[in-house]
Amino acid sequence: MTPAVFLDRDGTLIELVHHLTEPDDVRLIPGAAEAVKALRRAGFYIVIVTNQSVIGRGKLTEAGLAEVHAEMHRQLATEGTNVDAIYFCPLAPTIKDPTVIEDPMRKPGPGMLLQAAREHDLDLARSWMVGDTISDMLAGQNAGCRSLLVATGYGDRVPPDAPGITARVPDLAAAADLILTETVLNDEDTP
Repeated sequence: MTPAVFLDRDGTLIELVHHLTEPDDVRLIPGAAEAVKALRRAGFYIVIVTNQSVIGRGKLTEAGLAEVHAEMHRQLATEGTNVDAIYFCPLAPTIKDPTVIEDPMRKPGPGMLLQAAREHDLDLARSWMVGDTISDMLAGQNAGCRSLLVATGYGDRVPPDAPGITARVPDLAAAADLILTETVLNDEDTP
């Protein structure tokens, strides 16, 4: 089984744009591509797990989402890397509380992570969730992963006592550094 790093998309890998619908608005966060490259080089499977309520709200079609992702892939490829898989939940929330699981596939539900683990033989106990919201942290926790909160996107607004957070880091580059350091330390402790 392979360890994974599950990434939220908006505010973690790419710049936060509220209800992103246009490929022209896709911008990688500085250092994000290098972080993905380093994690992949270390053997992590990189999976984006993203709530896409813009589909459920009728603001974007699945074909439009594919165009947004194609632009993200293009920018990552320009930097010499890419992600291994993308999972999205198209449902719009009906409850404003980000700690409530309305549907298992919508974060904070673990459904996207569990599906990816089944389909790609991923080891959730050795995996990480990186995101900028409480729902990201809880999705990771609910799937049995450790969760890192980045300060990019909405991350700087998350209260210090929010549930599910293993650690807080400035951005995806710092998250990758922490994950890689922890992995080396754990490997050294293994007989």
